[in-house]
Amino acid sequence: MEDFRANLAAVRVRIAAAAQRAGRDGDRVRLLPVSKTVPEDRVRLAVAAGCAQLGENKVQEAKRKHVNLADLGVQWSVIGHLQTNKARDVAAFASEFQALDSIPVAEALDRRLQAAGRGLDVYVQVNTSAEESKFGLDPTDVPGFLRQLPAYTALRLRGFMTLALFTDDTERVRQCFRLLREIRDRAHDTDPDLIGPGELSMGMSGDFETAIEEGADCVRAGRAIFGARATPNDMYWPTPAYKETAR
Repeated sequence: MEDFRANLAAVRVRIAAAAQRAGRDGDRVRLLPVSKTVPEDRVRLAVAAGCAQLGENKVQEAKRKHVNLADLGVQWSVIGHLQTNKARDVAAFASEFQALDSIPVAEALDRRLQAAGRGLDVYVQVNTSAEESKFGLDPTDVPGFLRQLPAYTALRLRGFMTLALFTDDTERVRQCFRLLREIRDRAHDTDPDLIGPGELSMGMSGDFETAIEEGADCVRAGRAIFGARATPNDMYWPTPAYKETAR
């Protein structure tokens, strides 16, 4: 538990420093620890160290942890691609869904949430890197998508989410984050009521400081808190072939 406390403290120091460089208040940047692949016994330690909300990419893994760790009272954020046949699960247990990128998923979630009598915070995922392997809306499709979302009243739009390029080229990463901020700003200028608070969820362990400098309100950190994973990233960030079959 002390290791997790130290890791969380170190990440928060980095968040505060990045925010200060950008003239922002680091306390206004939400840290979402991502516990994908982390065994449940270690998740318990992380919660004891101060993690009250956790992010998961895969619905099946999130659902299992929600059930097995129910005594902890953790809030679960689903941050990975969702197929419509898994909407029922997300509607049942998630406090947040950060990867909304299609009307069929919005319809499926709304229907399940209406039946359950609850709402769900959501972020619209935008593909700012133009990589075929990534899910998310094309930036040009965002305005039309936003105009359709008010029909789904159980969905509470919080803002936008993106994944930057996986590269050591900081400037190319920064361009992805800057593009998402520009998309948010244009949407706000057009109709601020369509985007809710207009928050930006962007940045992971390797690039969250750059994301904060570009305006991130939520950063998703896994490796910086839980350490390196044995499972390769392509288990969670799919190949183009998987993306086509998962639509």
